[in-house]
Amino acid sequence: MRSIVLIAHNLRSCHNVGSLLRTAEGLGVAQVFLTGYTPYPMKPGDTRMPHIAAKLHKQIDKTALGAQDMLPWEQSDAIEPVLERLRTDGYRIVAVEQAPDSLSLPAFAPPEKLVLVVGREVEGIEPEILALCDVTVEIPMFGRRSHSMSYRRRL
Repeated sequence: MRSIVLIAHNLRSCHNVGSLLRTAEGLGVAQVFLTGYTPYPMKPGDTRMPHIAAKLHKQIDKTALGAQDMLPWEQSDAIEPVLERLRTDGYRIVAVEQAPDSLSLPAFAPPEKLVLVVGREVEGIEPEILALCDVTVEIPMFGRRSHSMSYRRRL
């Protein structure tokens, strides 16, 4: 049976985090890691100031609609140990990014144990993180806005 793990690294938007959590829960993703400066919901033993943790939790929940309570998730400041742990557990690390060497999603044959890494909303995944991934997969984009974003990112 396929096992999919999602890593959201250095996202800024609480609403994007909530949307990813909701989508991941709906698709049966096994676990989510929120790494770097990605905002995260409240958790037991949370060390953030209570009003900050509550504010971020509320913003994430606006789009997660409770998925953060139904889906296993972890927060880590550093992504590297998470990637190392998952690779040791037999996962293949796949960056979802527009890059010169990326495979088109329809051409990609996913393994049974798969980690999907998504990154910053505008700039994408940092080159040093891309270098730690086994492969980069690009979702084909056909809209007018998506082409201009793709062009700017490749410059």
